[in-house]
Order: sequence, then structure tokens, then C-alpha cells
Amino acid sequence: MKNPLPARLRDPLAAVGVPVAACGLALAGLTAWTAHGNAGSPSHIAVPEGHVFLRLGATPETAAFFTLTNTGGSDDRLLSVTSPRAAVPPALSRHRMTPSGAYRQPVTTAAVPAGEGLTMAPTGIDVTVRPKGDWRAGEHIPFTLRFERAEPVTVSATVVRPGRNPA
Repeated sequence: MKNPLPARLRDPLAAVGVPVAACGLALAGLTAWTAHGNAGSPSHIAVPEGHVFLRLGATPETAAFFTLTNTGGSDDRLLSVTSPRAAVPPALSRHRMTPSGAYRQPVTTAAVPAGEGLTMAPTGIDVTVRPKGDWRAGEHIPFTLRFERAEPVTVSATVVRPGRNPA
């Protein structure tokens, strides 16, 4: 059977057919991915718990720890933490161990991955805070966490003795 299209039309159509088909498949895949809520959904941050260590001795600062969950479809970043009960603005930090002891390293932001989150710990990311006045074990201290994309979250952190289970 003879092809009804002349060669001058058939050759260019064959040349563009493969890229057009590939683009169509890619578009169909992205459409399905988006339709199932996997693309473009904003981050959704929750902070179900927080605790702050009781300041010991003459040390002016202590550390606060929060568990953050991100159930949204986009990564986010923790930018800052504030508290009306802090003498100076709290700061994100990471504690590093050396042979001569531990030291605090300032951190500008902390990643809060989509579908996961961030669990702060004494050996990782935490919030360095200088209490305004004396805090007592069991007391609840308000903190507001601010993010790159998500709305700010205000949470109370329970004051606990260092080394104690905060739960």
C-alpha cells in the first residue's frame, strides 16, 4: 500500500513525532502527580511538643527543643524562634563535641523536610535561650517558631531538668 503523504511532508512529521510524544507522556505524568496532591502543596508545620532545660548554676543560657512535623508537600525552613520570657532573642544553634568539651555553633536556619520534619536534640539542632527571670521545673514557656513558607506556630515548652525524659 502506498503512503498517501508525499515524502516532503512525511519526513518532518516523523522527526517531530518522537519529541512530541515524549512531551505528551511527561505532561500526562505531571498531571497525574499534581492531581494526587503531590505537587505544589504548601508545607504544613505542626509542633506537637517542646521542652526547655532548667538553667543550672550560674550558666546564663539553656536550650529548648521542639519536635516539628511537616505533613505538607513542600520542604520548609525554620527561620527564627521568639519568646516573651527570654531576656534576649533565642537563637538556633547546633552543639558540637570536641575532645575538650562541647561548644555551641550558631545556625541561621534549620530544614523541615516535607513528609518528615525535624526533631531537635542536645546533640543536634536546638534553640539557645537566655531566660528572663527564674524558670521552675514543670513551668510552661511560650515560644513562637517562624518559617520560610508556613505560618508561625506558637507552642508551650515544658521546663525539665537536664537528663530527664521530657515526656
